[in-house]
Amino acid sequence: MVEETQTISAAPSPDWTVPQDWSHYSAQDHATWDTLFARQAKLLPGRASEAYLRGLDVLKLSKPGIPDFDELSDRLMKLTGWQVVAVPGLVPDDVFFDHMANRRFVAGNFIRRPDQLDYLQEPDVFHDVFGHVPMLADPVFADYLEAYGRGGQRALTLDALKYLGRLYWYTVEFGLIAEPEGLRIYGSGIVSSYAESRFALDDPSPNRIAFDLARVMRTDYRIDDFQQNYFVIPSFDDLLRLTVETDFAPLYADLAAQPDIPVAAIDPNDIVLTHGTQAYARNKAAGAG
Repeated sequence: MVEETQTISAAPSPDWTVPQDWSHYSAQDHATWDTLFARQAKLLPGRASEAYLRGLDVLKLSKPGIPDFDELSDRLMKLTGWQVVAVPGLVPDDVFFDHMANRRFVAGNFIRRPDQLDYLQEPDVFHDVFGHVPMLADPVFADYLEAYGRGGQRALTLDALKYLGRLYWYTVEFGLIAEPEGLRIYGSGIVSSYAESRFALDDPSPNRIAFDLARVMRTDYRIDDFQQNYFVIPSFDDLLRLTVETDFAPLYADLAAQPDIPVAAIDPNDIVLTHGTQAYARNKAAGAG
């Protein structure tokens, strides 16, 4: 993930891909996937976006056990030209962006232990495949991620990764969308989390703010708990349009001249859909103190 690379002892290949080695998953590994899948599949109807739920269906992810990346890629390639490639963990940013710009989604080939069902710091196969891959079956979102990959390659040359990383965080990982039936989740960090799937939509604590590109790219985030701000896009078409029509170089220069916006802050120009109480964050901070 952007801004969260780690050092691995040796790159297994120049592009950091490895065989998924599907046959070596244990019965416990498959059972862990099935447990995670069952509880999320029950929870997400009425919460996840139409595009996400449609992708879950057309990619046949309800089949028991950890998906075989080759089979999954065959289905995905026919829909949007994407494929899923296995990596041993988080990869360098330039590798990440190159894969994405070429419609290759990198996914961890390991799965969490049964005692880690509710939190894992490094994204595993459940987060990467269950969380991300259904959205890649949507043509518009698939185009957005390819455009993001190309944008990432440019951001590296402009020393602007911090800003683009925030865009990824608040859309691909923790994005909300306004659908006719109400707010829905599409970010992988939410749809793959049993607790945050409820918190993001139901809890009075977080702010829910209409998406604005520059505002999002100025906003800090936290990686260790529920988000205190969620940003709501009107549609995936609008998100894609902003990404392909914006000249990011002058935007980065403008952002560098402005202060970052702290987590949970409300900006005077925000269109606030839900002004959160921030009670959850305050209670956690008080407990930690």
